[in-house]
Amino acid sequence: MTRTIWLASYPKSGNTWFRMLVANLNAIDTPVDINALPERGGIASARAPFDHLTLIDSGLLTHDEIDRLRPRVYEELRRGEEDDEYDAAQAAETVRFVKTHDAYTRTDTGEPMLAGAKGADGAILIVRDPRDVAPSLANHNRSTVDAAIDFMCDDDAAFCGRTDRQLNQLRQQLPSWSGFHDGWLGQTDIPLHLIRYEDMHADTASVLRRALAFAGRAASDEQIARAAAFARFDELKKQEDERGFREAPNARAGGNFFRRGETGTWRNELTADEVARIEAAHARMMRRLGYRLSSDVSEGEAA
Repeated sequence: MTRTIWLASYPKSGNTWFRMLVANLNAIDTPVDINALPERGGIASARAPFDHLTLIDSGLLTHDEIDRLRPRVYEELRRGEEDDEYDAAQAAETVRFVKTHDAYTRTDTGEPMLAGAKGADGAILIVRDPRDVAPSLANHNRSTVDAAIDFMCDDDAAFCGRTDRQLNQLRQQLPSWSGFHDGWLGQTDIPLHLIRYEDMHADTASVLRRALAFAGRAASDEQIARAAAFARFDELKKQEDERGFREAPNARAGGNFFRRGETGTWRNELTADEVARIEAAHARMMRRLGYRLSSDVSEGEAA
């Protein structure tokens, strides 16, 4: 059976970059087209697999009704029938990576919304300094940085959680930046491998190699090195500038998905008050994930 691995992350933490790295493992002469990634079975919140497998139009259901059915959808997708159109793109691989921004929550009937061990064999959790997430999320949402910080502190936050219209994806609950990571780090249903965006930026090949080993996906050193080169941020941004990126939420309005792709830019992008708000709200989780607070840094050192 093909192994299913969640690629879990709070938004704007490097999930899409990791998917680009995996997609380029089999590239030979040119980088993979950023618009050629698996869409339906490769994104947990996509509506199409839900509608296809349940034979129900998800637009007719409430968010909670959808969540009650989502475990059954993930169980079926994990079975991975090779002739199923939602698994065809990854059918030849030994590992199926699935992007999710969903927190690790339970339905109102008490079962893991992502189906626990019945839905996946493991998860790779990608984390990023919340001070860098905030300006990137503001760009993504076309909001102010203060609004993005409010969102990151909101225990009831969600993507696609509106009830007055049907959005393009299923609701993804994001119970604050800290709450999101608490859920994934605290679950004991499936094995978890943690990677930091900053480490992936510093040594892409090494981080990718360890993540693939955890997932059980074989790849040679040559494939890994080539994938790291082909999925460089400047290459991804170049492709988006030339032909757009269909996963960008503001694509029709000219918004960019790939913004800067750097680390530590919060020092030049956030005000002192904005930094203080983030650190006050998320100090415990930041320290747990290895991010030093301004108050932890002695004079003359960098955070």
